[in-house]
Amino acid sequence: MSDETTGTPAGPQPDPIRFFGTTWVDHTDGYAARRAAVAVGSLAAAVAACFVLRFAYEGLEVADVGQPVTLMVVVMFAVCSALAFRHTSGAFTKRPDPDRQASLRSLLAIGFIGSLLAYFFRALVEAPGEKLNREEYEAAREQYERRSKRRTGNPSKKRRNS
Repeated sequence: MSDETTGTPAGPQPDPIRFFGTTWVDHTDGYAARRAAVAVGSLAAAVAACFVLRFAYEGLEVADVGQPVTLMVVVMFAVCSALAFRHTSGAFTKRPDPDRQASLRSLLAIGFIGSLLAYFFRALVEAPGEKLNREEYEAAREQYERRSKRRTGNPSKKRRNS
């Protein structure tokens, strides 16, 4: 059974993943090259972000704001990066709560290096979010198959017991 106008199979369709579309389903159309590009790109962005933070640190030293403020800024970025890494890597295995996600938005923005590193490490194994999407897609396909097997034939043509 397929939709004759678009050529797509009947039933649930896989959700696209950023940078991968739906190639994660069957690993086609340059999936491996995309994974490598995502890994290299996120690592390069993390390294560039570290240089930017280094310049900010040097700016604090030049401004002579004092050791406690400098230490507080360094600790803040380290803690926020660690929390962002943990949150982002956890979001690849289960759907995050939207309310919690909204409340953590500023923390994730400050700890963006941690998020980039989580993206890098996940891209070494699979497309980020692929495992979660695959589980949801396979569950939806299985449910669709069970429902469609129960409804074989035209119910109006069934014999009635009289």
